[in-house]
Amino acid sequence: MKRNAVVIVAVIIAVGLMVWAGVLNYRHRQQQEAAVKQLQSMTAQPATPSDGSSDAGADGSSAGFGGFMEHPLQGKMAPNFTLKDTEGRNVSLADYKGKAVIVDFWATWCAPCKIEIPWLEQFNKQYAGQGLQILGVSEDNLNMDNKVELAKEKQDIADKAKDLKINYPVLIDDANVSTPYGGVDGLPTTFFIDRSGKVVASTVGLVSRDEIEANIKKALGSGGQS
Repeated sequence: MKRNAVVIVAVIIAVGLMVWAGVLNYRHRQQQEAAVKQLQSMTAQPATPSDGSSDAGADGSSAGFGGFMEHPLQGKMAPNFTLKDTEGRNVSLADYKGKAVIVDFWATWCAPCKIEIPWLEQFNKQYAGQGLQILGVSEDNLNMDNKVELAKEKQDIADKAKDLKINYPVLIDDANVSTPYGGVDGLPTTFFIDRSGKVVASTVGLVSRDEIEANIKKALGSGGQS
């Protein structure tokens, strides 16, 4: 009888812990979604045309990404670039021909980026087998005139990328490669490139996890060889 009572108590405790874990996970998701909505409102305000007209479609939705006009690179070939990663190796966009590529401009001080990065890490694991490649391009300020300071800054980026457990290449933008991409007006700025090398979607500021995944699927599903 005592043994049965101990087993019953153990089962009750185990079930209780599972329920509590579920509650904590639900609360965490609610807090994360609230943070996304708050940061979206701060980082992605819709652009208003100078003539006062609206860019909303017939259904009231806005054209392009994050409430902005469609990016000029949409449907065009993504500009190629070559940068060093945090290990000092050269990485070129052209290296990933035939793959769908995410080029994510971010910075170590960027709070919205730190919400987005774990999603990208998960997508990297989930879709790598289908041909996805993610490249994180650091837009941290660099002191190009001081070699000692520059080395420290690059090491700091590498250390913080490691702390964030980023599982895809992190490149250091010491050549202003963001310029041919139209510059970076907000972080993160993300480009989704299909297998043929064309930009099929782009976002500025923090967007939802679902929107990122939808753009990934769009990139994976287009541009392949017929």
